[in-house]
Amino acid sequence: MSPTVVPRFWRSVAVTATGLLAACLLAAPPAGAGTTEPVLGRNFPDPDVVKVGRTYHAYATNGETANIQHATSTDLVHWSPAETDPLPRLGNWAEPARLLVWAPEVFANGRGFTMHYTARDRASGKQCIGVALSSSPDGPFLPTGEGPLVCPAEQGGAIDAASYTEDGRRYLLWKNDGNCCELATRIYLQPVSWDGTRTTGEPVALIGQDREWEGKLVEAPTLVRRDGRYVLFYSAGFYGDHHYKTSYAVATRLTGPYVKATAPLMSTESFGGAVRGPGGQDVVTGPDGQDRILFHGWSHDGSERRFLYAADLGFADGRPVVRGSKVLHQAESARVHRAVVRDAAKALDGRAVGGIDHPDSFVEFSVFAASAGPHTLTVRYGNGSRDGAGGRVPASHGLTVNGQAPAHGRVDYPYTGWDNWQQVSVPVSLRRGWNTVRLTKSEYYAELDSVEVA
Repeated sequence: MSPTVVPRFWRSVAVTATGLLAACLLAAPPAGAGTTEPVLGRNFPDPDVVKVGRTYHAYATNGETANIQHATSTDLVHWSPAETDPLPRLGNWAEPARLLVWAPEVFANGRGFTMHYTARDRASGKQCIGVALSSSPDGPFLPTGEGPLVCPAEQGGAIDAASYTEDGRRYLLWKNDGNCCELATRIYLQPVSWDGTRTTGEPVALIGQDREWEGKLVEAPTLVRRDGRYVLFYSAGFYGDHHYKTSYAVATRLTGPYVKATAPLMSTESFGGAVRGPGGQDVVTGPDGQDRILFHGWSHDGSERRFLYAADLGFADGRPVVRGSKVLHQAESARVHRAVVRDAAKALDGRAVGGIDHPDSFVEFSVFAASAGPHTLTVRYGNGSRDGAGGRVPASHGLTVNGQAPAHGRVDYPYTGWDNWQQVSVPVSLRRGWNTVRLTKSEYYAELDSVEVA
């Protein structure tokens, strides 16, 4: 992960003393309320979260005075930053440069806790992954080993460690830092000892950058298994601005092949600008037993800080859905009754649904919600209706959710002309899991390109 917008070898965000004094815990919506405000309003990039008892411990890339930042919470919403550095010194192999310490990963190892961290290797001059151990999640974590754990200098080094366990075996995920030196990047899976202090097998490449929107890199892996599938979350794009984003790939075997999603899971655009450059994610189980995704996003105040965000996370047949991040549903892929799928050059996929002209016409979408509560339904439509005198008129569709008409029981469409697609939004209440959203014939005529749910 890339901790700042200043040159890459200076991976930290400058925060003034005044800014530090002003940094505070921001109140955030409870779980299920969507993601529009940070849960920790201070610079806290590349978060990793581990639960110990009833307490969640979050660790992040270097701060103003610490190699690694540390904060605690009991609900993933209200956080208390620690006063001390959990990693007060680095391994002897690493340059003692706080600004080059990134992206920690912490886990319980049965006898205590292991931290994997990224630092600058003296011998190669590359970023590499080291190990430190502690009896407490609060630290201090003390370096172990004569050198870095993973350091493929010929591939640009290694960063962004993450841990995964299965069948009593532990694995380390990491990214070769090839973009430091115009090389390709890949995310690897490598077996390690249970305490994570040594590798026990060769790395296997899972994915590399091969999508235009990924830019020059893939990084920040997080691996979980849900609904019988392996889900590999990762970040991509330039970390230093709003182009950073998070996506995922799925597989039926641990070592792949992994098939990437067709579009990012979280981006500035998918959050409607409410979160900028979401990335560096981690997945954790919340106090209610449901999944959460925690990640950073750039502040809106020009201070060049990355705040901590949390959102409800669900899995629709093994594919993740994040509360607050828009999910697109094409009308031509929905259930269409007494209407027509037609070619439409200006529609998002080149097709749309028209002919929703009969009392029993409808287009029905199956949409998945990560948690129950209020959501926003955005409809992309075209309306070329005219009245008997040839005048332009608004049109509408009836709306039901799970067979019931909501308070806003219809969607109104201002006149646009045919094949001039515009958007309107209405509030809807969804239950956790799968929901049925149906649009039916109402006043005059309108065609459907797609709907988005957030």
